[in-house]
Amino acid sequence: MLVNNHLGILERSLDAAMLRQRTIANNMANIDTPHFKSKQVVFEDLLQQEISGSSSRNLAAYRTNARHIPFGNSGITSVPRIVSNPDGIVQNSGNDVDMEFEMNEYAKNIIWYGGLTQLTAGYFTKLRSVIEGGGK
Repeated sequence: MLVNNHLGILERSLDAAMLRQRTIANNMANIDTPHFKSKQVVFEDLLQQEISGSSSRNLAAYRTNARHIPFGNSGITSVPRIVSNPDGIVQNSGNDVDMEFEMNEYAKNIIWYGGLTQLTAGYFTKLRSVIEGGGK
């Protein structure tokens, strides 16, 4: 099997990083919007719970289409979720966006995304090496 669990985890992690980037950009764009509540992406904790088996959820297969037949225990199914930021300090305008916090999260996400792309590239480089005979 060419596609294993590691590639699936990398794929989900890249999806989470992209969603986080959009969420941070949305938070920054709405810094002057009255009563705007900032959001954040939750993924890594859910993935860690699923990998360690401490998740209380019943694992089900990841399906790319709702018409696919569901089946269980066949892979990582954690998906990133957008939730309200519970630690946001509300300003007088009712807005809780903290630009310094968002810039910090933006920088962390860029580093995280870069690492994930390097891991993914490394996976395919190894796969290519195996297919081509490992350098003979």
